[in-house]
Amino acid sequence: MILQELVRYYDRKACDPNPAKRLPSLGFEDKDIPFVIELTSEGRVVQLRDTRSLDGKKLRAQSFLVPQGVKKTSGVAANLLWDSAAYAIGTDRARKGHSEITPHAAFRARIAALPDTAQADAGVQAVLAAIDRADWSALQAHAAWGEICETNPVMTFQLSGDVDLVCQRPAVVAASRPAAAEDAAVGLCLIEGVQAPIQRLHSSIKGVWGAQSSGANIVSFNARAFESYGKTERQGENAPVGERGAFAYTTALNHLLSQGSRNRVQVGDASTVFWADRATQFDGEFTLADFFGENKDDPDRGVRAVLALHEAVVSGRLPAGEEDTQFFVLGLAPNAARISVRFWLRAPLAELAPRILQHFADLAVIRRYDNDPVTPSLFRLLASVALLGKLDNMPPRLAGEWMRAILEGQPYPATLLNAAVMRCKAEQEVTTLRAAVLKAWLNRDHRRRHGAVAPSHQHFKEELDMLQTDAPYLLGRLFAVLERIQQQAQPGINATIRDRYYGGASTTPVLVFTTLLRLKNAHLKKLSDGQTAYFERLIGEIMLPITEFPRQLTLPQQATFALGYYHQRQAFYARKQEGHVDEPTQEI
Repeated sequence: MILQELVRYYDRKACDPNPAKRLPSLGFEDKDIPFVIELTSEGRVVQLRDTRSLDGKKLRAQSFLVPQGVKKTSGVAANLLWDSAAYAIGTDRARKGHSEITPHAAFRARIAALPDTAQADAGVQAVLAAIDRADWSALQAHAAWGEICETNPVMTFQLSGDVDLVCQRPAVVAASRPAAAEDAAVGLCLIEGVQAPIQRLHSSIKGVWGAQSSGANIVSFNARAFESYGKTERQGENAPVGERGAFAYTTALNHLLSQGSRNRVQVGDASTVFWADRATQFDGEFTLADFFGENKDDPDRGVRAVLALHEAVVSGRLPAGEEDTQFFVLGLAPNAARISVRFWLRAPLAELAPRILQHFADLAVIRRYDNDPVTPSLFRLLASVALLGKLDNMPPRLAGEWMRAILEGQPYPATLLNAAVMRCKAEQEVTTLRAAVLKAWLNRDHRRRHGAVAPSHQHFKEELDMLQTDAPYLLGRLFAVLERIQQQAQPGINATIRDRYYGGASTTPVLVFTTLLRLKNAHLKKLSDGQTAYFERLIGEIMLPITEFPRQLTLPQQATFALGYYHQRQAFYARKQEGHVDEPTQEI
């Protein structure tokens, strides 16, 4: 199913009328090439052209359509008329592995093996002449020569005055169109369902975070334990995929995972890609990455995407036919030389859109600071509940499980609640993002336990709910009030009761609140009569539904405590609104 949908995506993109968005045809690929060597027709070097340009703070090379590269192994294998500097100009003449031929010699041999029609091309003859002359002094005088020797970047050739590269000349393109290998087995392609030459080794998938930089594979067999009976030493026949099907799915997936792609987002350790089965506003103007990803160049893009989706869903103005548009979500995680599928989801836009909106509705919480994100990305949310803010410290499966829960409209994983509560207790701090995670988890869990409520029901509100009677929520509010009293009684205090008692108050209230209420009396003596009356009345209202302090709070109750604390604390700092009675100030 996954590979079939990737092939369908390739077929759609290969026919795109916009050349900039069109995927390469069979036998070719888009490759970022930092350096182009310009040659005369006699094979003399004219100049070295650096194609890189600044993209943010990084240099990004220009992409060119080139003959598809060979699958690199521990041996020597050269690409046609483009390759690393060690192959193209012989910067490193050391033999690789046990091969008796150098990379540079293999590069020339690959060109020399072209048919006579391609050998007669002026560009090919110029490259062969340059290799035989081996005069790279013009390159050595370039400012980037030291970098070339150190980093071994990809290079290619171009005839001076030509627009196309040598590898893009018509004679070379015609010779580059693949023909089935003589020893290729013919079988039923599992993707396309037709008899076709079977691809023995599939192209590598690049761009998966944490995988090998040279690429990894979804389909591969490198040990007898993985091979079927009678298929030993013939890896591709264990999962027969035709040569065209293998090219199509690998090209499509590499395109989706490429740098700058708007159809990918990093969710924890899972590199997640999205696409649709047809053109749609939410696969063009906006993509699912705008909802869940981090856009540093345009921080408000996520807000606009959510607003556009909300308007389309609520007003019922989804364009005709788009309700049935199928969206596909694929999460890939690194696993040594292979790639594991973390999650796979297929859903129509009519089902997916309300689930995305529900996710952001559940997250909505009063912000502590104006620069707190309105539609936080999954990266920020995960980082807020991770030790030291590093995703490496999160359970590896959490991000994928959370994404699946969002897109399927299911309750959030228990590991997410545990991580958020533990961070609040460890740092004695309930941030806006942590409060958002806790509120979202609790509301989804409430809807799960009370199936009769509406799917959009919010048991815990966006801000302070004076009508909420859950004891843990009230205890959180009470703790915030006691902290506020201490701050008013001792202005400028460096450490409050939160620094010493938050963990105990949120876990074993009966052991902590008796002490805190006794300390409160000493603090109230330092306040004015108006302040004392205000806080006493507020404490009375909060404690009225509480018959006794619980001996211990469960993990969801600890989350409720944290949310009540956050809501009450933010209410103290809320701006004055019409009809709102301010907290009395200390008289001087």
